[in-house]
Amino acid sequence: MTELRTPAELDGLRVAGRFVADVLDELLTTVDVGVDLLDLDQVAARMIADQGAESCYVDYHPSFGRSPFGKHLCTSVNDAALHGLPHPYVLRDGDVVSLDFAASVDGWVADSAVTVQVGTPDPEDQRLIDTVERALVAGIAEARPGNKLGDVSHAIGAVAHRGGYDVNLQFGGHGVGRTMHGEPHVPNDGRPGRGLKLRPGLVVAIEPWLMRGTDELYQDDDGWTLRSVDGSRAAHVEHTVAVTEQGPEVLTLRRAQRAR
Repeated sequence: MTELRTPAELDGLRVAGRFVADVLDELLTTVDVGVDLLDLDQVAARMIADQGAESCYVDYHPSFGRSPFGKHLCTSVNDAALHGLPHPYVLRDGDVVSLDFAASVDGWVADSAVTVQVGTPDPEDQRLIDTVERALVAGIAEARPGNKLGDVSHAIGAVAHRGGYDVNLQFGGHGVGRTMHGEPHVPNDGRPGRGLKLRPGLVVAIEPWLMRGTDELYQDDDGWTLRSVDGSRAAHVEHTVAVTEQGPEVLTLRRAQRAR
């Protein structure tokens, strides 16, 4: 069931959003050549403990996961597109890594993701990252009262297609509130003017992700990590967004984004 949040409830979600953004900011300062994915997970674990927050991932066990996730964030490297399970892997020069983090603060959840290059940049990887970031901005801009959910999805897909990328519709954005994943599902492509009418109080995670050479995935032997079938690299970004009378409010803006 799709729920609408009261102004007081949105205040709680804003606190959660700021915490999630702060964790990603700290992780972004930590990511570098030579850093182990398990060290990144420990950064998130420490900040969760210091905040008195709760992990949304450690005990998470949906139907598409082979077992409880068991870690505090998703670290998807290179051909890993989504749900990357942290494991002993030291980041190398030229890697692309997506960091996806969600946490509950005083019972309210926020969810966000960012993708960055490690060390020496590659122009085609950066074009992919730039495209998903533009798609996120385009989708957020349509999260206004009176629009339809299809307007958000269409805006995301239009940017992806203009960039020459195919869009996978198996996984996308979702409602956020007391739990990490709720209604409505927010596909990364769609038809404008269709679907759920957006009303103030709706809170969703808008979540574009793309792969350089395919729109098909397979599940890694770890039971979680989803990889491109052709080995091409992926990028994934996400913000938790509230629909308000004044328009979309991004609850998970990181420091650099708040300064713009």
